[in-house]
Amino acid sequence: MSNRKAMSNRKALNDQITVSGQPSESEILGLPDDGFRSVINFRTTGEDDQPIGPDQERKLVESAGMKYVHVPVSMDTISHDTVDQFRQQLEALPKPVFAHCKSGKRAGAMTMMHVAVENDMSGEETLAKAEQMGFECDVPELKDLVKSYVDQRSDASTVQSGNASD
Repeated sequence: MSNRKAMSNRKALNDQITVSGQPSESEILGLPDDGFRSVINFRTTGEDDQPIGPDQERKLVESAGMKYVHVPVSMDTISHDTVDQFRQQLEALPKPVFAHCKSGKRAGAMTMMHVAVENDMSGEETLAKAEQMGFECDVPELKDLVKSYVDQRSDASTVQSGNASD
C-alpha cells in the first residue's frame, strides 16, 4: 500500500472508483498491488506537463495486467455526450478502477457525475458531496456541466421538483 502514500491526492469515491492526479511510472506499475484492475486516463494527448503519454501509459498499464482506457477530456471538448460515452466505457471495465488526469479535477468531475447518477443524486447534492470529499470545482463551466448533467440524468432531480412520473 506504499503507493497510496506516494499519491497523496488519491480520493476513493467508493470501493469501485478512485481518483488521482497523474501517477508516475512506478506508481502505475504498483496499482495492481493496491487491487486496481483498470486505469482511465482523462488527459489529452500532448497536454502540458505530461510525463507519460497515453500510448506509453497504455503499455505500462497493460504490462501490469490491467485494462486501460483513454478518454481525453479538455474544458473545450467536455459535453454531456462525452460523459455518456465515458460512463459506457466505465461500466465495461473490471473494477476497481483508478481514474486520473493531471490534478484529479477532470477525473473527479467525470467520475462524480457517474456515481451521482447511479445513486439518484441531484446536481446540487453532487457538488456538495464533491466539495465534502475535497474536490475543487473552481472552474465555473465544469461546475455548471456537473450540475446540469446530473440533474438531466438522475431521477433525484425529477422527484425533488415534483415532476416524477409513474
